[in-house]
Formats: sequence, structure tokens, C-alpha cells
Amino acid sequence: MPQAVIVDALRSPIGRRAGALAHWHPVDLAAEVLSALVARNDLDPALVEDVIMGCTMTVGEQAMNIGRNAALAAGFPASVPGTTVDRQCGSAQQAIHFAAQAVLSGAMEVVVAAGVESMSRVPIGSTTDPGPGEAYGPRYLARYELVHQGLCAEEMGRRWGSTREDMDSFALSSHQRAAHAASEGRFEREMLLIEGIGSDEGIRRDTSLQKLAGLPPAFTEDGAVTAGNSSQISDGAAAVLVMSEERASSLGLVPRARFHTFAVAGDDPELMLSAVIPATRLVLAKAKLALEDMDVIEVNEAFASVVLAWASELHPDMSRVNPNGGAIALGHPTGCSGARIMATLLCELERTGGRYGLQAICEGGGLANATIIERLG
Repeated sequence: MPQAVIVDALRSPIGRRAGALAHWHPVDLAAEVLSALVARNDLDPALVEDVIMGCTMTVGEQAMNIGRNAALAAGFPASVPGTTVDRQCGSAQQAIHFAAQAVLSGAMEVVVAAGVESMSRVPIGSTTDPGPGEAYGPRYLARYELVHQGLCAEEMGRRWGSTREDMDSFALSSHQRAAHAASEGRFEREMLLIEGIGSDEGIRRDTSLQKLAGLPPAFTEDGAVTAGNSSQISDGAAAVLVMSEERASSLGLVPRARFHTFAVAGDDPELMLSAVIPATRLVLAKAKLALEDMDVIEVNEAFASVVLAWASELHPDMSRVNPNGGAIALGHPTGCSGARIMATLLCELERTGGRYGLQAICEGGGLANATIIERLG
């Protein structure tokens, strides 16, 4: 069986809502990363056999197969196909899975997996339908109650016993870790400069527990979930160059990591955010590895309550979890985040000399993807 490897991973800076990237059409933003990825590796884009792009809100400017549109906007030949994947917040991670699985099966040798989301231009929940709920249909709604994800985050905190103080402390740590990583230049290899922008806009270097404690609950009057301990609404794009090991070698490219194990799991869609727990257990069982074997772990910070619930079940060494901060500090452009996190995970494994990295993302509908990669070299 061929080995599926990561040759490179690249991302844009993450912009705040209505921030530095808000004027970029999402097709052009994604194209900027795609063109930079192939240029950085001196790769003829005609060799790319597919572009698989994650995107969550595939309406408006992100409609009509943004994966194909971005590839053409990037200057790829018309012979290069493109498609778009929606697994909600894990869309780009699923795109990576599909790309690697295509290589592992022998069906393809060179695939770009990517993700994009402009939440400034296409807000979360955007719809072409006249009102909320139409996407679910009467049979779904007869079986499950449609619950806002913020209320799900509150329920995650209640079920796993995370207090407001716990969530705010976790959020503060995310900002502190991200600020430290940025000051040390840890994001430089993974980040593409766009219009001179070379840093993530969401990092709040001056935040404190006192400032976080002063924020009102976001979803219920007596709740613990606030804007400060939730992921930020953001804009961004990222891409991962996936190849067979043999094809990379023939092109003179040095693989940086190999794909070890994949998993996707489903859980209660009303709780929505908990599937990251069974997904992690599943991927570790399939890999025949333990959490202690993971040198770097990235669990998407959709909400602090999600990571804290995950941690209370899995009991990790928290120094290895999101060591450079996460979506609370860096931002969460939903369709992009799976590829952004993979780029960060890969670079941190290389920086620290670690062997195994684990990535997991909770997703709308009660889903989660998990991936284990092994650093090469």
C-alpha cells in the first residue's frame, strides 16, 4: 500500500471578523494560499489530481463549488478538478482525510487538501432559505430538537463540571500561549504573508482573568459561556500538499510527515459538541497507541467547555494540548480550521522533535474527526 505523506502545509493569517482579510473574496483568499503552496514547492500545478476544499457555509460568495473556483482563480490548469466538502467545523480536516485516503488507495498521487471561510462576508448560519431550520427537514426535527451550539457549550460545561472560572482560565492560557508562540516566530513557517500581514489578529496579549470575568454570558443570563471563552469569528484559508511517498521522492520533495490513522465519530446531535471524545478514543484504538504516545495534541477550541470536557475524559498532559494556543486566541474560520490546525501541528512536531501528533475537531451535527500523523526525518 502506498504511504500518504504531507509535503507541505501553509495558511493565511487569521483575520478577525470585519478585520484585515474581510475585503478578500473567499475564492481569492483560498486561491492565494493554493498558488503560494505550489510555488513554494516548485510544483507544476498540472500535476495536482484534485483540490479538495473544506467550507462550512457554501452559500453566497462561497457557493457553486468554491474548491473548483479557487483552483481556477489560483491559475491552476482547467484540467485540475476541484470539489468542496462540508463536515461543518471539521470540513478541512475531512478534506485532508479524503486526500490522504485517495493516495493510500492508489487512486491518486498528488492532492491538495484545503479549507476556507470568510465569516465576515458569509456569516455563520447564512442560508438561501426564508427562515431557520429548513436545512433539517421535518423528519430530523421530529427526532431531534434543534439546539443552538452556544447552549450545547453550556451543557458541556454542566455535564463535565467546568465552571466559569475554569473556562476563563483556559481561555487566558490560550491567549498567553498564542502570544508566546507568535513572539518566538513559531507560526512563521506555516503562515503566508498577505498584504504584509504576518500575524493572527485575534491574539489578545493584554487580556487577564479580570477582563474575561467582566464579560457577560453570551447565550443564557446565568451561563458560563462568554465571547471570551469561545472561539472567535474569523476569516482564513489554509492548504496541505498530500502525496504518495514515491511521487514526492520522484519530484525531489522531502515529506515532512506521514498519515498514520484516521477516524470519524458521531455522538448525540442535540449535545452536538461531544463527539470529539469518542473520536479520540477511536483513532487511538485504531492506531494501537495511547494518548501518552502523542507528543503534540490539537483539540479545536470551539468553546473552552469542549476541551475541558474532553480533557476530563481522556486525562492528557495539558502541556501538550494546544501548546501554541487555539481557536479562542487564534480564531476559528470554520471551513479552514482543519487545515490551519494541521499546519500548526506539523510545525510544532518539527520544532520540538516529537514523533506523533493528534488532531481532533468537534463538528455540528454531533460529529468529530480525529487524525494521527507521524513526523518524518
